[in-house]
Amino acid sequence: MSVPRSFTLANRLQIPSTGYGTWQIPFGEETEKAVGSALAAGFRHIDTAAAYGNDFSVAAAVNSSGIARKDIFISGKLWINKRGYDAALKAFKQTLKRFNMDYLDLFLIHWPAAPKVYENWKELNDDTWRAFQTLYNDGLVRAVGVSNFTPFYLAPLLEKAEIVPMVNQIEYHPGFMQKETAAFCQGVGILIEAWSPLGSGRILMRKELLNIAEKYGRSSAQICIRWCLQNGVLPISRSVNPERIKENAAVFDFELPHEDMAVINALPDFGGSGDNPDDFEANLKETPQVSGRML
Repeated sequence: MSVPRSFTLANRLQIPSTGYGTWQIPFGEETEKAVGSALAAGFRHIDTAAAYGNDFSVAAAVNSSGIARKDIFISGKLWINKRGYDAALKAFKQTLKRFNMDYLDLFLIHWPAAPKVYENWKELNDDTWRAFQTLYNDGLVRAVGVSNFTPFYLAPLLEKAEIVPMVNQIEYHPGFMQKETAAFCQGVGILIEAWSPLGSGRILMRKELLNIAEKYGRSSAQICIRWCLQNGVLPISRSVNPERIKENAAVFDFELPHEDMAVINALPDFGGSGDNPDDFEANLKETPQVSGRML
């Protein structure tokens, strides 16, 4: 089956169907070089987050690329210590300032507030989402969404939301498919984005993936990315190696037939990260000043 170079969000906005992620890439020259390589390889969708600590460097790479801002889709995320209506609006203004831009293309709630940490978790998620709706209605973001939201968190959010999240970015790869969450989102018109579509490398030596890769003269990483696309999921791949980045972008000139898709779709869970929204914040040990994932 053919796959599009862009997906259409619920508000009719076109989003490039493959993205380049920047998690765990140190700020400064390394991020700038990596994002520059991604843009040179053809990626036009760059995903970052305040918690990654490198959004300033992402912006520097974009601004020095020579590519018009309108031709690059930039996604950011709100960290867990900035939830709530006023705090989220203030944090977004800080994000725009770091980017030195007038708008973002997509802004996501990075993790939902969970009942293990907050008695008022539903209200906190609702208040944060109200801020996102304000940002969208004010034209400061072209699309809004969430990240790591399972149906347990999405269902109550949708009860009060005036705008349905357009995207849900979740861990999604052949070793951890989150079928219930994917089906829920696709049923209400929310596009699934896959973080860690290569399972952070944990899944790439799985024999079924290697066998399919050998059949088509591709890498198992390319098979994972192509599999995401053919399932209607937008993969956000990450590498700092320019050759690997090129490889991850070269997924539009082959396709996986039904029988190979069926083999991958039938795999059991075997390579998940272990992060989940119910426990993520409760188990977080680092302080915002120490963790590379935090502000």
